Amino acid sequence: MTFTEKMLEKAKRDIKSILLPEATEEKVLLAAQKLVELGAAEPVLIGDPEEIAVCAGKFGVNVDGIRIIDITDEAFIDKLKTEFLAVSSDLSEKALGRRFRDPLNTGAAMVRLGYADCLAAGIARTTGEVILCAQIFIGLKPEISVISSIGMVEFPEFKSSEGNMLCFTDCAVNAKPSSEELADIAIVSADTVSTLLGWEPRVGLLSFSTKGSSEHEDVERVRNAVDIIRERRPDIKADGEFQLDAAIIPEVAEKKVKDGSDVAGRANILVFPDLGAGNIGVKMAQIFANAIAHGPMLQGFARPVTDFSRSAPIEEIVGNLIMLAVMAQQN
Repeated sequence: MTFTEKMLEKAKRDIKSILLPEATEEKVLLAAQKLVELGAAEPVLIGDPEEIAVCAGKFGVNVDGIRIIDITDEAFIDKLKTEFLAVSSDLSEKALGRRFRDPLNTGAAMVRLGYADCLAAGIARTTGEVILCAQIFIGLKPEISVISSIGMVEFPEFKSSEGNMLCFTDCAVNAKPSSEELADIAIVSADTVSTLLGWEPRVGLLSFSTKGSSEHEDVERVRNAVDIIRERRPDIKADGEFQLDAAIIPEVAEKKVKDGSDVAGRANILVFPDLGAGNIGVKMAQIFANAIAHGPMLQGFARPVTDFSRSAPIEEIVGNLIMLAVMAQQN
């Protein structure tokens, strides 16, 4: 059974609703139709129903039976404003009136209020726009201060502690996270992996040093992050700093790591020290190892949110939506 097949099986056990605010985009409509065909999730479209119907007809998509939220319904928008003001005082009623002209903002607010289980966007909007909107209208998980990304990477030949899969974070959002931010990324990634894959998380924080083999402020930043994780979440197995080989190859870990680590050589989550290393790492895995990267998914929000790559093919979009639906099951 492939990774996507496993995710689909999980998604079908407890169907969740996914709010799609870019409801006139061809890829979004096709993905919504595919979710219904697979029985993976309940897509919810938001926008002008007439415009959505025209676009669906143009793209040959059947939207019969798909829930559509009418953003032009003033009575509903007024109701939404009242409900949102009851849970947040960050924006005035007048400001909400302006913001709710945008389906992305309206959709995020609806997810916050429980009208749908999760939010997916990014075909027509930038990653920055999706993140900012979700920060304003959905908010972050308790004790998490930074949004990050996580990807599930399948290697055709390399065998890890979890078969042929490793999780990479953060390869898409944070340029140079502080020790506290690295700790946040590691903690939320451990929770994501536990929910999504059912693994026991073993978090390896990467560096160019292994357990004191080098000294540098960037190495110290990683070491401090490990200390923070252990203080905040002693239930999570996290260790470092590790060079990549010491994190995932038992024979190398045996030579380089002498402190009886639960993670060395067996890490299933790799936390990159910065965005440069993460981006290069995932690209090298794809190019040189023919690895298949699933995601990335955004993490850290109070409710699940994902951001599409604007160039993503339909299969990738549907796969990300299925993973999002599984993540929503924990809420």
